[in-house]
Amino acid sequence: MSDLTVASPAAPAMPSAKPIDSYKPFWAKRFGPAKFLPTSRAEMDALGWDSCDVIIVTGDAYVDHPSFGMAVIGRVLENQGFRVGIISQPDWLSAEPFKVLGKPNLFWGVAAGNMDSMINRYTADRRIRSDDAYTPGGQGGARPDRCSAVYAQRCREAFKDVPIIMGGIEASLRRIAHYDYWSDKVRRSILMDAKADLLLYGNAERAIIEVAHRLAAREPIESITNVRGTAFLRRRHDPTAEGWFELDSTEVDQPGRIDQHINPYLTTGQLAAEQGETCAMEEAGAFDPLKASGKVPAQAQSSQPDLHGGAKPIQIVRNPALAAKVLPERSGKIALPPRDRTVIRLPAYEQVKDDPVLYAHANRVLHLETNPGNARALVQRHGEGPGARDVWINPPPIPLSTPEMDLVFDLPYARAPHPSYGDAVIPAWDMIRFSVNIMRGCFGGCTFCSITEHEGRIIQSRSEASVLKEIEDIRDKVKGFTGVISDLGGPTANMYRLGCASKAIEAACRKPSCVYPGICQNLHTDHGPLVRMYRRARAIPGIKKILIGSGLRYDLAVRAPEYVKELVTHHVGGYLKIAPEHTESGPLSKMMKPGIGTYDRFKQMFEQFSEEAGKKQYLIPYFIAAHPGTTDADMMNLAVWLKRNGFKADQVQTFYPSPMATATAMYHSGLNPLKGISRLANKGEKVDIVKGEKRRRLHKAFLRYHDPNNWPLLREALKEMGRGDLIGNTPNHLIPTYQPATDGTYDSARRKNSTKSGTKTSVVTVGRVAGQGRGSQAQARSAERDPRNLPSSSGRPASKTAPRPGQILTQHTGLPPRQQQVSGRDGRPADKPMAPRGGKKAR
Repeated sequence: MSDLTVASPAAPAMPSAKPIDSYKPFWAKRFGPAKFLPTSRAEMDALGWDSCDVIIVTGDAYVDHPSFGMAVIGRVLENQGFRVGIISQPDWLSAEPFKVLGKPNLFWGVAAGNMDSMINRYTADRRIRSDDAYTPGGQGGARPDRCSAVYAQRCREAFKDVPIIMGGIEASLRRIAHYDYWSDKVRRSILMDAKADLLLYGNAERAIIEVAHRLAAREPIESITNVRGTAFLRRRHDPTAEGWFELDSTEVDQPGRIDQHINPYLTTGQLAAEQGETCAMEEAGAFDPLKASGKVPAQAQSSQPDLHGGAKPIQIVRNPALAAKVLPERSGKIALPPRDRTVIRLPAYEQVKDDPVLYAHANRVLHLETNPGNARALVQRHGEGPGARDVWINPPPIPLSTPEMDLVFDLPYARAPHPSYGDAVIPAWDMIRFSVNIMRGCFGGCTFCSITEHEGRIIQSRSEASVLKEIEDIRDKVKGFTGVISDLGGPTANMYRLGCASKAIEAACRKPSCVYPGICQNLHTDHGPLVRMYRRARAIPGIKKILIGSGLRYDLAVRAPEYVKELVTHHVGGYLKIAPEHTESGPLSKMMKPGIGTYDRFKQMFEQFSEEAGKKQYLIPYFIAAHPGTTDADMMNLAVWLKRNGFKADQVQTFYPSPMATATAMYHSGLNPLKGISRLANKGEKVDIVKGEKRRRLHKAFLRYHDPNNWPLLREALKEMGRGDLIGNTPNHLIPTYQPATDGTYDSARRKNSTKSGTKTSVVTVGRVAGQGRGSQAQARSAERDPRNLPSSSGRPASKTAPRPGQILTQHTGLPPRQQQVSGRDGRPADKPMAPRGGKKAR
């Protein structure tokens, strides 16, 4: 590494990037676009191809739609002139299925799919799921665990000399040593396990285009080390790393840079003289008692006059012995290397795997280096001795501009699953086929969410014209369209065209969130462009209704009453999803979420505008159980809030530690990376971690306080907490003293999808109905004990037979129970259209 020689610029600016449409197309552009990217040799022959330049291997079913990663990357490369083939969900037990399209000319592209394969396969309780939304028929088991690494190994077996490039969210979140929840240990970077040549993290259109053209120009994959948004392996002391300045961040509680001490004996004038300046106040005599008193003649001021009593002032002179030495010039500024040539060395894998403190420290540094405007490269050693390798992570990619976003989304997608699937239903496709993605990124910074780590904090928005064109394409081309757009959104519903008001501040900012602990004063929060797009979209002929299925950032929405009114009046299909996540400040501070007071303000606006529109509409709040920093008392208070407001959750979300998330670092280390990391007891912040099956079950039980199967566990916990006053048989108690006969099971809403409207699911209610006709006195006692008779938030008595609409929440779908089951590929029952659903949530 080189020595420190250059000072950092005072005002960083967002680095520029080559536009993705400025490359000279590859020669195969002459073949033109394919209706579907080929998945077999027969399809290649029909297109006139003798080989593929790039073959993408994916763990998802191939759906040619801009919501599916393999389709986006495939179409982007096709637009550059490359011939791209798709191998979808291959049998991974041998390398033969990976040879079906022949040998790729340039590289393999490997991705697990739209979801992390482990999260897709296992629940938050580490139980195997019975379904897979990205597989035809919804069948589970179509991909291996950690499938990116498995696919990469099989690609290497199939054709050893072809470069392997990994991408997708699974690879993005595993680009560095990471805590693996399923094995309960820290695992190596996926690059070490997969032996891939290059890893592209985040939305990789810009990086994959550059890499493809450089490989097409016969540049060796080993020399492609300067592309933003990439990670790769290097040997220690690799000569290609020359010219980089390395900052050591392998330990905590170590002193940082040490500034030169100021000489306390120098006068103000002498200090100024060392910097080539003068002190005007000293020259005017402000610090000279004789000058200030006016007793000394002007001609005598240059001598050493006597003070009172004959004393003389002390005069400080330089040491003659040091006069001949040349001292370094001091300008008062700290000289730093340029950020684009600086790499931060993180603690090695062998350190973080056994030291939770260093793991939390590495996680903190990683999240500080996520802004493309000021992020520095990171390096982490894996292994020891001659076989050691450095995992080198370049700074994040430059966000796409609006014209570049339009180019990506306007490509000739077929907007349908590959014909080889026939009439098989692909649940993820059914969920999003009538929705439109209008933006990328999220500046919320929620610690449990991986959107920021993957897509970045800077919002990348499409133009209004591009969005309206896609709506027209859905109307004209998508089979089964009934005139209802199920969603106009993205990671969030209402961050379209929002961002920092100053590009210079945006490039220099290192905050993890723009909206926590409060909305940044530099954040531009005008919802006007979104409101105008809603209105123009509704005016398109053939469009009956446009719903908003993405989760709403209500802390931003309360600043835009016009937007809330527009949303509530025209774009809510009876229910709107929002995510307060909790009611208590302790867990909310660890999530970086706003307080419940903000939810109350939004709820007031929502109800006001719903009433003005003459509609009965309901909010569907999401809550998380067992999040780091959540105490048993916090969950109890949340349960009390739910009952007071008349909510009964049909399915709850338990905290799921995904790789690389800040909340996962809390879960593993017991420390809060948001507050700084230290081994000293008086520094940093320890976090209450909810581990163990019993305690996680307890936190889930508090969210489902109304389920009789949970009452024994809740009674025991409430007594231990000294809150036996919440146990009783009146509506003011949380749970009753009696216990009906139950089988102790719970039919998950994910498996059954939802409960039919009007179905008596509570054993108490079923027993009461069965006991009708046994006498009015028995019925009265049964009705008095019925836990469904909850007090409503308005103070009016609750229904005696069923909860009010909007009180039973199916959190998997974000909607209340449907009245009819859905069948067929169109997702509609026989007699009426299904209520459209959105597949994305804001966090």
